[in-house]
Amino acid sequence: TGVVPFMALLLLQRRPVAGRALLVTGSSCPGHGLCRSNVQEQTRRQVALLNATAQDLFSLYLKCQGEPFSSESDKLCNPTGIFFPAFRVNRTSERKEVMVAMYKLFAFLNASLGNITRDQEELNPTAKELLDRLHNTTKTTRGLISNLTCLLCKNYNIFQVDVRYGESSKSKSTFKKKQQGCQVLRKYVQVIGQAARVLLPHLSPS
Repeated sequence: TGVVPFMALLLLQRRPVAGRALLVTGSSCPGHGLCRSNVQEQTRRQVALLNATAQDLFSLYLKCQGEPFSSESDKLCNPTGIFFPAFRVNRTSERKEVMVAMYKLFAFLNASLGNITRDQEELNPTAKELLDRLHNTTKTTRGLISNLTCLLCKNYNIFQVDVRYGESSKSKSTFKKKQQGCQVLRKYVQVIGQAARVLLPHLSPS
């Protein structure tokens, strides 16, 4: 599979591609000069916000799906069978490795949120609180991706990362759409806490 530039990655929400980062030398990083002076602090706040709101989003999602999801979430939302980016970095990993893993994670999450939001707009168009939370989470995730892009370019001259995305739910049944959403959000709750613990120390003021 080919290498997809950052800006294209934001548009290709469901294209399955391999997961590796490429180090590119020279001054060809797009948007290098667009990083804000407080990009690290802003990134810290975005990760902390996503971590703080993930469980509430999952709980609200379950509530809005009705039965059997409300009463059998452990069974129906078990994420074992779905693809989710491997997250093998820890606090002792190199900062560059952590940043690349974070980019892959949140690029995947952004695409998954797009799937879930589209399905919920169709299935639960009057669930305003849920739709608002999905839109706000997506907005935060997109801002985080933009900041991670800046940090990877500025600090490591990395401007191309291959990302694998999850399966689209567009042609699935109503039940399968609801189930895929709850599986992804359950896994998100599990992973975002770990991601925050790993990333935040790497973004601490030096």
